[in-house]
Amino acid sequence: MKLRRWMAIPGVLAAVVLSLAACFTARPQLPAAPVRVGASVAIQSAPVMLDPSDPNRTSAGDFTYAGGITVSSSETSRLHGLSDLVVDADGQVLSVSDDGADLFTGRLALDGNGRLVGLTDGALRPLTGLDAQPLQGKFQTDAEGITRLGNGEILVSFEREHRVWRYAPSTNRPPKPVAMPDVPMADNDGMEGLAAAPTVVADGYWVGVQPGGIWFCRLNLSCEEKTGLPAPPAGYRLSSLTTGPRGELIILHHSYTPATGSRIIVTVVRDPLGAKRVVGGFALVPPMTVDNFEGVAVVAKPDGDWRIYLLSDDNFSPSQRTLLLAFDWTPPK
Repeated sequence: MKLRRWMAIPGVLAAVVLSLAACFTARPQLPAAPVRVGASVAIQSAPVMLDPSDPNRTSAGDFTYAGGITVSSSETSRLHGLSDLVVDADGQVLSVSDDGADLFTGRLALDGNGRLVGLTDGALRPLTGLDAQPLQGKFQTDAEGITRLGNGEILVSFEREHRVWRYAPSTNRPPKPVAMPDVPMADNDGMEGLAAAPTVVADGYWVGVQPGGIWFCRLNLSCEEKTGLPAPPAGYRLSSLTTGPRGELIILHHSYTPATGSRIIVTVVRDPLGAKRVVGGFALVPPMTVDNFEGVAVVAKPDGDWRIYLLSDDNFSPSQRTLLLAFDWTPPK
């Protein structure tokens, strides 16, 4: 109906009207490519420095920079919004998107010195709902946290329609709801942090919400809030959780303002159910390479050191990047 009316307007006036309409409806341009789900997708990556203003900078506190890359793909418009990750000892990467609930898998590429230089073997497939059908709409698809239990099952936490679902390793079967914190959560203010706790109990996991609260949960039981853990500093929010090889809890806090840009703090807590002792951490602030980091993962190296990976969510925005950074650290005895 509206199209017919516009066509009836004299040519010049019609062009003006259409031009104004385009201005008001313009959206950021995403890669022009078909949406591939299930099939492999080629990954493009480029190296990034820890501090573009100081190429000689190689560390953040006691954490040594071990390489970093941008991540994109010209073959799909869906490789965006990655909000958390799991990294296996063999370099397999598992991540989830918060807009479309795509499950992404890939494999780390390291150089001869073990530094991160790329990402290969990319693939996307949709997460399904309780009806075994792909999730639809932002209210259902806002996945924010992902972790893997010792038996291979995957847990995913969602915002807006707040829930934690358990998926079989293949994700071909419908998920099952599991325990989550019994507290009110705003639509976009929910369970950003999710981390399995296999050193505590096989079905245990940590859940963190954006305002900073942290709970310890059991799959089919309940969640208990744990006080005394590091809270977000003023202006920061909890963005992600992961666990270390001996049950340490690693907390990622993120801050953003137009004036200061993005800033993050990574904190390592030993014995998080007991003494809750902070044993390490670092911060990234401009002009260092920092963006909307929402994922953190830890891999134990053969010598006992840690490799920490940070993943940023580009929000499907051309002004942001999907970044994957690596840091090495020697934990204190």
